[in-house]
Amino acid sequence: MALNRSDLPENVLSLLAQGAVIPAHPLALDASRRFDARRQRALTRYYVDAGVGGLAVGVHTTQFAIREHGLYETVLRSAMQDRLDWDQRPMAMIAGLCGGTAQAKNEARIAVGLGYHAGLLSLAALAGAPEDQLIEHCEAVAREIPLVGFYLQTAVGGPVLSSDFWRRFASIPNALAIKVAPFNRYRTLDVVRGVVAARAEERVFLYTGNDDHIVLDLALPFVAMRDGAPVSVRFRGGLLGHWSVWTRSAVQQLARIKSELAQGGGSLGPELLALDARVTDCNSAFFDVANNFHGCIAGCHEVLRRQGLLEGIWCLDPAEGLGPGQAGEIDRVYRMHADLSDDAFVSENLQRWLS
Repeated sequence: MALNRSDLPENVLSLLAQGAVIPAHPLALDASRRFDARRQRALTRYYVDAGVGGLAVGVHTTQFAIREHGLYETVLRSAMQDRLDWDQRPMAMIAGLCGGTAQAKNEARIAVGLGYHAGLLSLAALAGAPEDQLIEHCEAVAREIPLVGFYLQTAVGGPVLSSDFWRRFASIPNALAIKVAPFNRYRTLDVVRGVVAARAEERVFLYTGNDDHIVLDLALPFVAMRDGAPVSVRFRGGLLGHWSVWTRSAVQQLARIKSELAQGGGSLGPELLALDARVTDCNSAFFDVANNFHGCIAGCHEVLRRQGLLEGIWCLDPAEGLGPGQAGEIDRVYRMHADLSDDAFVSENLQRWLS
């Protein structure tokens, strides 16, 4: 059964409109690289107790290879059931969708059947296709589930997409949001211009996926011209792999940004603006920027391993691990930015989450 935006619970739509922390859920594996249900459950409980507004499951941080290993439905079902068993409060549940049109539509049907509210649609598998074909693909998948567009950075397989593509995407009736993650300011502005041109800035919510500029994306207005007048657009929240770690701190940061914007008439003080560089510095280590993002998933696993949430940093691909020097970089940001971690929060609750 297809799911339309109008079918979504009002409290979920309101949550997304107001802005939420939505971590990209990692995959817990044991030493034999098999699914570790207990550690996966602990991660979900961690995110719920940290105060997130939703979970993105089956996405890049979860590892796209879960499909090849027959784990897609297992992982989505686990996250949904584990979070409902732990806490019944409203949350936006977003499923990653990949592959060609037939595969993405099938994954959308699985997600809808499990109670997910939207699908984050990766276009990496169609990266060489013309934009007309990409829009047809998006429209076909949108007939199954509300869509979150995904501007995935080119370093990990995303195609370059024009402002007109995003205008056409935002015009799809079942388009719900866009995760803007090109790690590129020019391409970020292309998305903003496209959404404004579609007159969809109040209907299609922008969520940052730019892990290199999280705070500034959330703090600053983005302006595009329409009909000779400026239109101001803000990112509502973030859907981020970076927020899969130190998540309690991320929730507090977003709350602080919202509070200061409200109290300061839409502007932030220099201390909070300076936080952008510190968070980006942490991301440089977690995402292995020095090695062109080779260890971007394993780096997040390493932080969770150090906290005790994961047993190891194993990925489905044995060749995927920390990049050269990445462990030392994680050591460095732990020393320099220890106040941004949530180690104490995890330590206080770890045994409860693992029970």
